[in-house]
Amino acid sequence: MSLVQRLEMRQGQALVMTPQLLQAIKLLQLSHLDLTAYVDAELERNPLLERAEGETGDERTPGETPSESSVDRQGEEGGDFDGGDFEGGEEPWIATTLTASGADMEGALDTRLDNVFADENPTHAREAASGDMLSLTPAPYGNTGGSFDGEAPDFEATLTSETSLREHLVAQLDLATRDPADRLIAGFLIDAVDDAGYCRESIDDLAERLGTSLDTVARVLKLVQSFEPAGIAARDLAECLALQLRDRDRFDPAMQALVSRLDLVAKRDFASLRRLCGVDDEDLVDMLAELRRLDPKPGRAFGARAVEVLIPDVFVRAAPDGSWLVELNAEALPRVLVNQSYYARVSRGAQAEGDKAFLSECLQTANWLTRSLEQRARTILKVASEIVRQQDAFFLHGVAHLRPLNLKTVAEAIGMHESTVSRVTSNKSIGTSRGTLEMKYFFTAAIPGAAGTAAHSSEAVRHRIKQLVDGEARSDVLSDDALVQKLRDEGIDIARRTVAKYRESLRIPSSIERRREHFAYAR
Repeated sequence: MSLVQRLEMRQGQALVMTPQLLQAIKLLQLSHLDLTAYVDAELERNPLLERAEGETGDERTPGETPSESSVDRQGEEGGDFDGGDFEGGEEPWIATTLTASGADMEGALDTRLDNVFADENPTHAREAASGDMLSLTPAPYGNTGGSFDGEAPDFEATLTSETSLREHLVAQLDLATRDPADRLIAGFLIDAVDDAGYCRESIDDLAERLGTSLDTVARVLKLVQSFEPAGIAARDLAECLALQLRDRDRFDPAMQALVSRLDLVAKRDFASLRRLCGVDDEDLVDMLAELRRLDPKPGRAFGARAVEVLIPDVFVRAAPDGSWLVELNAEALPRVLVNQSYYARVSRGAQAEGDKAFLSECLQTANWLTRSLEQRARTILKVASEIVRQQDAFFLHGVAHLRPLNLKTVAEAIGMHESTVSRVTSNKSIGTSRGTLEMKYFFTAAIPGAAGTAAHSSEAVRHRIKQLVDGEARSDVLSDDALVQKLRDEGIDIARRTVAKYRESLRIPSSIERRREHFAYAR
């Protein structure tokens, strides 16, 4: 056997992941918020990119047509008040105002013409005081020249902000003590209070850091804990509830014993709680009701963050013929354009090789971004349409008719790879008449049906378990074995451990805990 070196030519195919292809794949799985941030960064970096007209600054109300919006804006901004002529068309109310006398205007407005704010608009104040006719052109804030040439007022600067938890506590500290040392320690304790109202920092570490005694920090901590709301600056849940009970004068020995064993309360071990507190069933029920009325997070009422609404990427609505209309949400799709005229004008003046290379790279990146955004939108629409087709019964009848579905089924139906469908459904949502749902919600595992019947969706089975538990009688609490039997009677072949897993995922207590709770409420 001899070794011979030689050259051979072979023809083959291979997939090369270019940087642009990798970036396009990354764009596909971005949410609309991340995509907007990425496009904004590209708009700042690339001078050849610009937003499509109407992408920003369009303040039309939902459901308003562009023509209506343009007419409204023309009536507000396009007018020229010279001699009563209005460029956007004749306005009857202008002619009436010009011919009305001062007494008629005062009667119609139910006020006096000299009732002006002199500090805000000195020019109008002087005119009103001298008896001159009130000008129809109001002077903007900070501009007394009687024209619209000044800058618009900063309305955000005039908005009031909610009082934060720290500001609320500091305001009470100013009235609670004048001792500089105590105020310093209390300031550190207030800074350690989180959004829920708990002081998570150890007082031992705080005393060592401030170079003071532990008793001093504990004394100041009690001072801070006396502030409103009750239960603030507690170190754990038991202390938070105890502070609120003391504030209500309800922290008796029985309640103290109850708060000390919150683990038994969570387990609904009422027999052990009765022995521990030394009370009967009726008193225990009253104590538990008092405990439920307390706030476990007293700090959440201050400085609450604004609720972020989930904006769907796709809308699904019923068509008149009984089918479903699937359309992309234009608000979730940033639109950019390539300014070819600007590129042609700048490229003619570019002389250096570096400038030409930069413009060429910007043009290539801009064209790629526009194509990638269009391809992303088409792919999302195609996947969403197939999901709606597969889950038609869900949109008609609800969760109980949700079908088992996986990524492979959708990928084969639309002729795409399974990984592409996975990227499309990540961080995307669909707006339906039943709410806004993530695309991943429609992909569920299959639970086999009994006696050869069709498979059931795991989400539909969870929904059925919740319905059975909600409809159970207090005298007949369903155990996991009973739930298995009922589901099998309905044609769902499911194991007991699967029922227990689904029940725990729904945060439904066990049958023993539910029976104890029903027994407590019955008394």
